[in-house]
Amino acid sequence: MNIILMGYRCTGKSSVGMMLADMLRVPFYDTDEMIQQHTGRTVVEIVRAGGWPAFRAAEKEIVRGLSGVNGSVIALGGGTPLDRESTGILKKNGFFIWLSADPETIVRRIEGGRDGDDQRPPLSNGEAGEETGRMLRERMPVYRSLADLTIETEERTVDQIAEQIRAHLKNDMR
Repeated sequence: MNIILMGYRCTGKSSVGMMLADMLRVPFYDTDEMIQQHTGRTVVEIVRAGGWPAFRAAEKEIVRGLSGVNGSVIALGGGTPLDRESTGILKKNGFFIWLSADPETIVRRIEGGRDGDDQRPPLSNGEAGEETGRMLRERMPVYRSLADLTIETEERTVDQIAEQIRAHLKNDMR
């Protein structure tokens, strides 16, 4: 089984995923990183050239490639769960964990982020707080419906979150 981390941008999917994979001694896959490696372009470059549909098509291709993976930690892009085909592929062999944070925390992380606009292009032309609130309202029901476990990430370190997941998985496997 794979551990699938999902959630809105800046909720810790990549950071927690790397740490959790290291703790569990399993491979780690970050779909956004894989898209960039596969296309040779940043997310912003892909979106500028072909719009979000081009990015989603590349994302779907990467997810299809991960369908044969087992025993790994996979961090999904924030919008991946909106695609039923992609989630259907991953749900067959995946335990979905929703990393959640309130909109204010997410906006603070986006604005203070080290990845910059090359990694996190705007999803619309709106202001960050407005966009985040709107996108969370749209995505939360999807995240909620897929989640086997939900973890709030506010005021917690990457270590604490990864350890909570590890402990849950250990207890769940008994």
